[in-house]
Order: sequence, then structure tokens, then C-alpha cells
Amino acid sequence: MTTSLPDLARLRATAAAMADCAPGDTRLVRVPYRICPLGAHVDHQLGLVTGLALERALWLAYAPVAEARVRLRSRELPGEVAFALDQPEAQRGEAWGRYARGAAAALVASGYELQRGICGMLAGTLPIGGLSSSAAVTIAYLLALEEANGLEVGERENVALEQHVENRFIGLNNGILDQSVILLSRRGQLLFLDCESDEHWLVPAPPAMPPFQVVVAYSGVTEALVGTDYNQRVAECQEAARLLLAYAGLPIPEPPRLRHVPREAYEEYVGELPEALARRAAHFFSENARVLDGVRAWEVGELEQFGAAMFASGESSIRNYECGSPELTTLFEALREAPGVYGARFSGAGFRGSCMALADPEARPEIVARLADTYPREHPKYANTYEVLFCDTDDGARFVEE
Repeated sequence: MTTSLPDLARLRATAAAMADCAPGDTRLVRVPYRICPLGAHVDHQLGLVTGLALERALWLAYAPVAEARVRLRSRELPGEVAFALDQPEAQRGEAWGRYARGAAAALVASGYELQRGICGMLAGTLPIGGLSSSAAVTIAYLLALEEANGLEVGERENVALEQHVENRFIGLNNGILDQSVILLSRRGQLLFLDCESDEHWLVPAPPAMPPFQVVVAYSGVTEALVGTDYNQRVAECQEAARLLLAYAGLPIPEPPRLRHVPREAYEEYVGELPEALARRAAHFFSENARVLDGVRAWEVGELEQFGAAMFASGESSIRNYECGSPELTTLFEALREAPGVYGARFSGAGFRGSCMALADPEARPEIVARLADTYPREHPKYANTYEVLFCDTDDGARFVEE
């Protein structure tokens, strides 16, 4: 995938040609990619998470049309997506179009009437993998369809709609982390989200905090999450929760989540769990503690302390949650050893895609050199496809006037 900033005028011209209208009649929505510095793999268990939206983004130029049909093209992906809004699920085609179909189906299932379709052109500015590109593109489609049909849908409801697409349409049992960060983030502020209560706080970076950038180290390994062990890990966490609640004689909700387990019950009965489930529970409870410690460190500008929690999170992802791949582990270890890196861990679900880090901008040459010295040698298959990018933070999804 190309990582260059798209020619927005060309995107709008393409969308206008598809809709047979003037470029000035098109709209432009910008949806950022995101990272989760702390809170790895716990949103589906209703845990505590953090997030930052990136300046790199996915762009959708589109024009509303009177016909209740959707037509989409992509700068990076082949084919054209086309379907009727009254039957989004009945019509298949290009694989990347299932998120657009899912967005339409979620809106209809929620009682919204879609009378107008869109013609749109999509472009991204980061490699796919670990940065919530699926959530970003789904939100782009939701916002476009809502605007085209004059629907007033709030951020919280769009969080739920995007989760509906992933859970019901795509088959991924994720939580609300990705879409919440994409929709609710603000530049320079850490999003702190409680996935059980759905409450969130924006924590500004204080003046005492040293400058930092987000490092995205893309492995070149890309695989849809539904083809990984992601859903298996969710099921394992739920089984750990079910057993712990049963051992403690506590009510068992459906589905059981580790957030439902009191800390004292975990500590008393974790030794009764099968070994793999004990590791999943250990990751959940230790990660929640790291999030709280990290937020406190962020509030006072202690970026090194925050980064140390990120490194510990990365280790727990490998040892306790048991995700990753040889390629991601190489990137994680290289970033941990690179000068100027405050903290690093796998990005996203951690089964493929990218590692991310927070780093001193002045150390950029050394970080690039360390990765270039290590990764191509260890993984020559990806020597020509891995990338290292440096990003600043940004606001959440929004419409743009160009």
C-alpha cells in the first residue's frame, strides 16, 4: 500500500465523475488511524484502555446520489464495490467492500432509512495492519451515508454501529477501543476509556512532558484478523472469567467477561485455572493496572515511566496473551533496544501488521538505522515491504473543507 498523502482534488474529481456531478458537490471525510499505547487486548473484556489518533488518515471523497445505491473505488485496492442499500447483505463482490455493506446494514438494522446512496473514492496513507484500518474505513462509510441521508447520529452511537459491523457482519468479536479512539480523540491528548461504563476522559500532555512522536514499524505481514487466533483469545478470556466466577460462587453473566471478576476472586482462584487461561487472566489484570499507572504518569509528564509500562505491556502480550509473530517480536525487540524510544508494543490485536512506539523525535535517524540493521537480516522475505514511519497525534474523524 502506498503511504503518500492522496491528491485530494483528484479524489474529489473521481468521485464527481462517478456521480456525474461537479467536484464542488462532493464531500470529504478524514478518518485517522489510531494506536493504543496501553490497554492491549482488554477492550473485549470490558477493560481500561488508552488511545491516540494519528495525523495519518484514511480519506473518503464522495457525492450523495438520488439512487439508493453505493458505488466505491479505492486508490489502493482493486475492483469496484456496488450494491443496493435495501439489500446490502445479499450482494457480495470485492472483499474490501464488506465494510461498506456492513455499515449500510448496521444503519438499517438500527432503524435508519437510507434513501440516498453515495459514489466515493477511498485512499489511505498508512500500511494496513495493526492501526485499525477496518474501523477507520467503516466509520468513513457510516459518516458518509449518514450525511448523505441527513441523519443525526452521535459519536457514541457510531461507536456501537461500528462494533455491530465488526461483530455481526465481519465476524470479529472485538470491543469498542478502535472506533472510540478514532471518533473521540483530540490532538496531543491521551484518550482514557473505560470499556465497561463507556466513560472516557481526555488527558492533555502537560508542559513538562518531553516531545515525542509515534513510530509505526510495519512488518509487511498482513492478514485479516478473522483468519488469526483473535476470536480464540476472546473465547479463552471469557472461559477464564466463567471459571473464576464459578469458583467464587458469583453470578455468571452471558457472556462472562474478566471485568466481571473481582480482583480478590482472581487472586484467590487463578491457581485453579488451566495454565493457558491463567495466563490470559494474568494479562487482563496486569494490563488494567498498567493503564492506571500509565495515565497517572502521563498526567505529570513522566513519559519514561509511561513508556516502561508500554514495554511491560508488550512483554505480557508475548508471554501471557501469547499473540504476535516472529516478525512482530523482532520489531518489538529492536525498538526496545533503539536509542530514544520511550516505550513500544505490538499495535492493534498483535497477530500481524505493525509495532508502534513513542520516541524522541531527535532519535529518528538512530531508530531507523537500528531497525534497518535488524529486520531485513532476520526476515529477508519482507526486506522490501517493511516500513518505518513517524507520526504526530491528531483529532478524531471529521469532515474537511478543501
